[in-house]
Amino acid sequence: MGRLIGLEDCEQLTTREVHDLYRKHVSRSQVSLMTTFGFGRELVDRAEGAWVHMRDGSRVLDLSGGVGVLNHGHNHPRILAARARFAQQRRMEVHKAFFSPYVAALSHNVAELLPGDLSISYFPNSGAEANEGAVKMAYKYHDGRRNTILRADISFHGKTLGAGSLTGSAENHFRFPGLPNAVVYPYGDVAAVRAAVEATRRPDGGCDVYALLVEPYSASSLRCWSESALRELRQLCTDEDIVLIFDEVYTGWGKTGSLFYFMRHDGLLPDILTYSKSLGGGKASISGYTARERLFRKAYDRLSDVILHSTTYYGFGEETATAIEAVNVVVDDDFPGRARQVEAILAPGLESIRANHPDAVDRVAGVGSLYGVFLNSGPKLLELAGKLVPGFTRDPRFGTKLITLSVIAHLYREHKIMTYYSPNVENPLMVAPTLVVEPADLEYFLEALDATLALGLRRLLTGFVREKVGAAW
Repeated sequence: MGRLIGLEDCEQLTTREVHDLYRKHVSRSQVSLMTTFGFGRELVDRAEGAWVHMRDGSRVLDLSGGVGVLNHGHNHPRILAARARFAQQRRMEVHKAFFSPYVAALSHNVAELLPGDLSISYFPNSGAEANEGAVKMAYKYHDGRRNTILRADISFHGKTLGAGSLTGSAENHFRFPGLPNAVVYPYGDVAAVRAAVEATRRPDGGCDVYALLVEPYSASSLRCWSESALRELRQLCTDEDIVLIFDEVYTGWGKTGSLFYFMRHDGLLPDILTYSKSLGGGKASISGYTARERLFRKAYDRLSDVILHSTTYYGFGEETATAIEAVNVVVDDDFPGRARQVEAILAPGLESIRANHPDAVDRVAGVGSLYGVFLNSGPKLLELAGKLVPGFTRDPRFGTKLITLSVIAHLYREHKIMTYYSPNVENPLMVAPTLVVEPADLEYFLEALDATLALGLRRLLTGFVREKVGAAW
């Protein structure tokens, strides 16, 4: 056996040593991908709020928001204090033979914040687990007598076998086995949902759909269901006794300007709500799904079924303690209000940039602290991308992605700003800052993006491919 690396040694590893260990024991391709546009060429020393401090003394403005995880920012002081308190008092992490005051309190708090009778919660680790747990509950609610589940063509519900089979994303280019009888409908199209329900009716006329999975706001495409459409879905599911599941894994906990996106519509209730990301305050891996009481009681609340669904890390002590504090911070500091303040800066600022650079920006879209910049990938630019990277046309999305990455790379290299791209067909540049970001930081970003686009997409694309990519493709 070779020498094991200790924690202190780990903290002293050089960038090259980390890359070598990744290539040997994690993923060679991941090293190639991350170093392509600069993020992986440096190591982080520490992070606080919206800023990441690098080992070389520089700092990076993180406008990725941890892809939904960092509503509280990096290392929020109240989150750190809550976790330190848990450790110092030697609280118990995991043991299912005893009741947990943390699970009890977190469940209560979530029920207090959600409308109607959304009041019974379960807390696994990831958004994918939450979605699979919700789907499993819906199936059990119908005692296995229904076989069809409906999901949108544009959707992201996770990457496990089950949740992945319910995800409509360009990331899912390889077909894995998944849940049977998953029927796809066009996002936002109520008529198509009705048609799908009718098309799957049983010979006796009964409904065969046990669940309808919906993202009220799609964080990957920056599209939303209209209020009237969501209410129609609710009525359809009520009439046909279909379990309506709202996935707000990304958009929950204030990100879009309301606690959850669906809550901007009074009286609208799903049967199950799933959430994760910022529930852990940027420090804990925890998700949740909350069901209406009637649904849960029928599905699981009998002695013979009490452990029909369980996981080892359900209700893990430090994770639920962290989530309690994270939720309280969301309420105490009015995160929905903060998201609206971010929107008040980003919305007009990005529209002004679009107007200033009509050749570069096709459109912008977003809500709260979640925005996307859709860059123009016209035929001339795509033709140029094809010349720079021969063979890219095998993937119709690759050219658009390459153009977006060239802007992301320039923002990072020249302005020390971190953004990301959404892996849907249009690959928008995503701006999703933490809700503790300062207005001055947002203004700095807008100035940097304006200066970057002023260079022209052709120049950015050519420079990115020649300098960063080279012969990688």
